Parts: sequence; structure tokens; C-alpha cells
Amino acid sequence: MTQNLPAHRFSVAPMLDWTDRHCRYFHRQLSRQALLYTEMVTTGAIIHGKGDYLAWNQQEQPVALQLGGSDPLALAQCAEQAQARGYNEINLNVGCPSDRVQNGRFGACLMGEAALVADAVKAMRDRVSIPVTVKTRIGIDEQDSYEFLCDFIRQVSEQGGCDMFIIHARKAWLSGLSPKENREIPPLDYERVYQLKRDFPHLTLSINGGIRSLAEAKAHLQHVDGVMVGREAYQNPGMLAEVDRDLFGCDRPAVDPVAVVRSMYPYIERELAQGTYLGHITRHMLGLFQGIPGARQWRRYLSENAHKPGANVETLEAALALVADKVPTAV
Repeated sequence: MTQNLPAHRFSVAPMLDWTDRHCRYFHRQLSRQALLYTEMVTTGAIIHGKGDYLAWNQQEQPVALQLGGSDPLALAQCAEQAQARGYNEINLNVGCPSDRVQNGRFGACLMGEAALVADAVKAMRDRVSIPVTVKTRIGIDEQDSYEFLCDFIRQVSEQGGCDMFIIHARKAWLSGLSPKENREIPPLDYERVYQLKRDFPHLTLSINGGIRSLAEAKAHLQHVDGVMVGREAYQNPGMLAEVDRDLFGCDRPAVDPVAVVRSMYPYIERELAQGTYLGHITRHMLGLFQGIPGARQWRRYLSENAHKPGANVETLEAALALVADKVPTAV
């Protein structure tokens, strides 16, 4: 029986070029409970872009849209559109340190503009009834004291009305480090996030950064309200198969990864009929059999064949044949 636990208890992080709609549909086959996030989508893309940047499949729920931007009016307009499209949450990116993001005056540089972040959150909250949350770092550049972090959280929560934050437990260097280096070089400081929860017990706080296993997630949940996992959940998606049972208390049978692959076939066939390339979907599935004999052959076969003209579910079946008989009965 499923306990009544909130989706933010475990979430998969928004990751640019990774957590697209195909990735989220795949992840949903592994966990029914985890909260999934979109890639960061800019307000400019939604308002002025030619594509449909809010496209998603209702079977992905619950899904949060992560927005990038700093203009409160534009953010409010996009939040309203997202709510109308059925998204479950709006998340404002105040954590991405890339130059491209800074040049647009959003992302981690907004940590230095708490009043603007508060205005943006309030503008969105005034227009939507779904939760509006903020994902941030613990500091930027030389502004990395605990007092600075507390001031930011206090201002955004009190003036903006934000009652949920996802904290990446690293500071961000706005110059001198690449986005990849900013995910690895600044040291993790989980204790600072724990202290933040002790000092702001009325706020809902999730922790993010460097979490590699569900055992680590459980340990963090002794101190905070939620855990967000990024690269590990993407590169080793099999970990998501344990989330519902281990973190949400669901009485759900063990997930068979071979069955998960085959559960994707109707979706894949619909997408192929609409012109999607198989490789755009299967690239998110390469890590599924991590640790199982045949996993390397599975990855290699798909990497070499999924992009070819005419690649289809038979291509996946051929890849499965390299690993399926080696999968234990329970994973």
C-alpha cells in the first residue's frame, strides 16, 4: 500500500539536453511516484520560439516545469501557460552558472538579486495555483557565507511567498569554471543545507548534489524534506526502479528492466510515426542495465544502430537479445 508521501520526497533533477520528454516518459516507466523535472526552458523560447517548448505527455505526471528568466511579467505569463497545459509545479532556475545563462540575467547570478527573485516568484504565484519553487545554490563567488544564504532564503520566502526550495549543496563560481566544473569542483556542504532546514523549519527544503544511491537519499531524508538526484539517476536509471518501494513505501513488485524496455514500444512507435528518430529516445535508455552482464553490448548496439534510417522497435529487440537472458528475476 502506498503511503501518502509528497512527490518531492524524491525527484529527478532538471538537466539541460538530458531530461527531455522522451527521457521523462522512460523514467516514468521505472517510478510512478518520483517527481520529474523538465530541462530548463527560457521564457524567451516559450513566448517567442517557433516550437512548442511546453510539449509533454500526460502519462509523465507528476512533472515540474523549470523556467529560466528574470522578468517577472514574462515568468508569470509562462507559468500561466504551463498551468493551463497541466504541469504540476513551476520551478525557477537560480542555480545554473553557465555564461549563456548569465548573459540572459538568470540562473545562479540571480542569487545576488534576492529582491528580483522574490518579485518573480510573487508574480508567478499571483497568476497560478500550482506550487512555485526555486532551485538555487548555497552561494556564488565570494558571496558564500551562511548569512548570505539565509538572507536570500528569507527574502524570497517572506516577500515572494516561496515555501519550497531545492538547494544544490555547492556554491557556484560565475566565472572561471565551466558548468561541468561547477558541478564537481566546488565542495559539497550538506550540513549547511541541514542547518537551513533547522533554521527555516516551516519551509520545504530538498537537497541536491552528488547523491549516488538510495541509501544516501534515505540518510539525507533524516534532515530534509526531499532529495533530488541528477546525473546518477540519468546514467544509472535502474536506481529509479527501487524508488517507489524504498522511499515511498509502495507495495509494488520489482521492476523488470526488460519489461520496461518493451513497455516503451507503443510510445516509440507513435513517435517514429511522427518523424522522431529512434536514437533520440534510446539515448536515455543506455544505462538501464548497468552492472548486468551484456550491458556494454546493449549500449554499443544501440549507439551504433539506433540512429540509422529505418531503426525501430526491432532494433531494440535485437539489443535486448544481448542482455535479456542475463537479467536476474528481480532487480
